[in-house]
Amino acid sequence: MKEETYRRAAAGQHPPNLSPDYKSTTLRAPARPTIVLPQSLSEITGPLLRSERLDATESDLTRQRMGEPLGERIVVHGRVLDEDGRPVPEALVEIWQCNAAGRYHHPGDQHDAPLDPNFGGGGRARADTEGRYSFVTIKPGAYPWKNHFNAWRPAHIHFSLFGPAFATRLITQMYFPNDPLLAFDPIYNAVPAEARERLQAAFDLEATRPEWALAYRFDIVLRGRGATPME
Repeated sequence: MKEETYRRAAAGQHPPNLSPDYKSTTLRAPARPTIVLPQSLSEITGPLLRSERLDATESDLTRQRMGEPLGERIVVHGRVLDEDGRPVPEALVEIWQCNAAGRYHHPGDQHDAPLDPNFGGGGRARADTEGRYSFVTIKPGAYPWKNHFNAWRPAHIHFSLFGPAFATRLITQMYFPNDPLLAFDPIYNAVPAEARERLQAAFDLEATRPEWALAYRFDIVLRGRGATPME
C-alpha cells in the first residue's frame, strides 16, 4: 500500500477542531497543538475490512424490521472518488440517521418525537469496483439540539467510510439541497465557506424510482482539491 494513502489533509479543507458557535467543541477541542504520531505497520496493514461480509438488507434501511417505516422513502447513491476523480473501489460505507420525525433509535435521544419500531437508522454498503454505492432509506427529519436558543439541526445523514483498515476511517455528514436550516446550523457553518456545498446532495431525477422513491446523489471525494469536508 502506498504511503500517500495515509497522508494528512491540507489545512482549510475540513472544519477546525474549535468552532465557538458549535458549543461542544469548546470542551473537546485540543488546548495545545496536536502531536502527529508515525503510523505503525499494524495501522497500515490491518485489520483488513475488504473481506467483511454484508447482509442483503444492510443497504436497505426500509427492510430491516418487520414492517415498512414511516416517512418519505428515498434512494441515496453516489461514488467514492480520489482527488483526480478516479474511483476508490470496495470502500465500506456506513450510514446512520434519525427517523422521519427527527428522533434517533438510541436511549440517549430524549427528543419529544415518536420512535418508529420499523426503523433502526443504520446501514452499510460496499462500493463496487467503480466506487459506486447505494442505500434505500427514509428522509430524516429536523430536530432540536439545544446548542443555542431555538437550535434545530437540518435534515442530514451521517456517513462513515472505511478503506482497507481502521486507520483509513473518515466521517462526514450529507445534507439535502437548499434546506433553509443550513444557514443557521453551526456544524454546517464550521466548514470553510468554499467547501460547504460539497456536503449537500444533489437531487437526481434519473435515479428516482417512479411512483416509489425520490433519489439524491452524494459523491464523496476523499482528499485533494475538491475533498468532501470530514469531521
